[in-house]
Amino acid sequence: MNAEPLHIGIVACSAEGAALCYRTLCAEGAQRMGPHAHPQISLHTHSLADYVACLDRRDLDGVAALMLSSAGKLARAGADFLICPDNTIHQALDRVLPDSPLPWLHIAREVAAIAAARGHRRIGILGTHWLVDSDVYPAGLAERGLEFARPSADDRILLGRIIMDELVYGVFDPASVARLQGIVERLRDAGCDAAVLGCTELPLVLNDANCALPTLDSTRILARAALDRALAGRA
Repeated sequence: MNAEPLHIGIVACSAEGAALCYRTLCAEGAQRMGPHAHPQISLHTHSLADYVACLDRRDLDGVAALMLSSAGKLARAGADFLICPDNTIHQALDRVLPDSPLPWLHIAREVAAIAAARGHRRIGILGTHWLVDSDVYPAGLAERGLEFARPSADDRILLGRIIMDELVYGVFDPASVARLQGIVERLRDAGCDAAVLGCTELPLVLNDANCALPTLDSTRILARAALDRALAGRA
């Protein structure tokens, strides 16, 4: 008899990234478990505006409090472990873990594991300015002995504008996609051999087929790691 899959809890932040993560869990769950099958999934999110207000004032304790609030609700809903399909707020995860009612998967560590397995050595970091300026990916990549590069200051501003003014609202402007592709080209020219799509909306517009570098799709990588964890089941 197969073990019962674990119940996945999603601590969401922005809608488009969380929706892509949820869809991936369901679609790829069916590929692995049979038609229409997937583990139990619960999702909770506070308003994105609440997170942005904390990020703008560099209040990581406030971010952590929001994440812990969602974690508590998901624990009460029966989740066995948690994932957060938002790279930016992972910078508060160390403040969450000591008081969390459930264990978490860490998106940057899952991405770094895949990057190392694929033989990459120097990873360009794409994401919001909060994420790119943070230690979330440098720390995760360093655990695997991988180097990293950040976009230029101007490119960080451009990335942040496109993500927060367009992608989180489901706006996919071809001109903006071209600008994002230009940032990837500049990371390639800086010696990167892959680019992490470190905003969970970026995989909606960037992929291996339209980028100058192989991409590391943080949203789907995290969802697949969650499926692995869920399907390992209970002892």
